[in-house]
Amino acid sequence: MAVSLGDRCPEFSLPDDRGKTVTLDDLKGKPFVLYFYPKDDTSGCTREAVDFTGLKPEFDNLGVEVFGVSPDPVKKHEKFRDKHELAVRLLSDEEKSLIGAFGVWVEKSMYGRKYMGVDRTTALIAADGTVARIWPKVKVPGHAQEVLEAARQLPETK
Repeated sequence: MAVSLGDRCPEFSLPDDRGKTVTLDDLKGKPFVLYFYPKDDTSGCTREAVDFTGLKPEFDNLGVEVFGVSPDPVKKHEKFRDKHELAVRLLSDEEKSLIGAFGVWVEKSMYGRKYMGVDRTTALIAADGTVARIWPKVKVPGHAQEVLEAARQLPETK
């Protein structure tokens, strides 16, 4: 069953684009964003990562860390980060444990071909560890700004 509004964020332990492990415990007491995206270096995923990077100082001012999550391996994340000068941390979920917990590993279809992939989704997690907001089936233009506006509404942020 997928995570829904008001649920506790599932436990996770995933490597980031620098090979450092990030766990839910590390983020205890702090709000954060998990944006799930299909694949490094594709047009929509690049735009989304660049948009979140551009707003990172504003998220930082609110004390909200932003994490991109995809099934790509750490090495691919490193190349993606360096190529586009990304400032947000990218988590590698090759086992799809967090991706699966949020229910965003779904059957997709393109040109009549069916395949499994990540359904672009974002979750805003409040400082108490609960899901404060979920954006399913994200359309990239303007999305990072919308998430920032929602983060500003969290009671723990200024």
